[in-house]
Amino acid sequence: MDLLNALSRIVPFAFASGVNLYATVAVVGLSSRFGLVSLPEQFRAFENPWVIGMALAMYAVEFIADKVPWVDSVWDAVHTVVRPIGGAFVAVAALGHASSTAQTLAALLGGSVALTTHLTKAGTRVAANTSPEPFTNWALSFAEDIFVVGLTWFAMHHPFAATGIVVVLLVAIVAASSMIIRGLRRRFTTSHSQAAVGR
Repeated sequence: MDLLNALSRIVPFAFASGVNLYATVAVVGLSSRFGLVSLPEQFRAFENPWVIGMALAMYAVEFIADKVPWVDSVWDAVHTVVRPIGGAFVAVAALGHASSTAQTLAALLGGSVALTTHLTKAGTRVAANTSPEPFTNWALSFAEDIFVVGLTWFAMHHPFAATGIVVVLLVAIVAASSMIIRGLRRRFTTSHSQAAVGR
């Protein structure tokens, strides 16, 4: 049951970390430090004032960078490494004391989930940046912030329900990505065939 409890937090925390790592860590740290929610012993690491302070400082930077078209895409490009690694660390921390094999598997799971949501966020932002107005970026950024804080908070109180929601979202992301890739392949194949006939 302890493993199931750990997994029920690993998946939603990693999902949120892929969208906004700093907000996820800050919410967990502040909630644990001020006793807003009862978390297992392994989450005490998030209570460290330095961890909370750094997470809040970096969230403030991201809050601004995320609202500026194309700056947000540069920020996302830099975080293509940061967010998955952060998701892996959060997953290992959520697992607590475990064998090296279990920690490795948790890191792979957390990193993979975080990478999936990060790539989805980054791709959505690139598409939004083709629009000349900044309001789409602002709306997306605020929606992401609210979603990450809400999901992290919900996962601390209702981890199994949060995991169920995240699994559904992951399936939707994978399905949407598959449809987009198939559509691009068909378009590329058609264009290539027409070019060949034209010759």
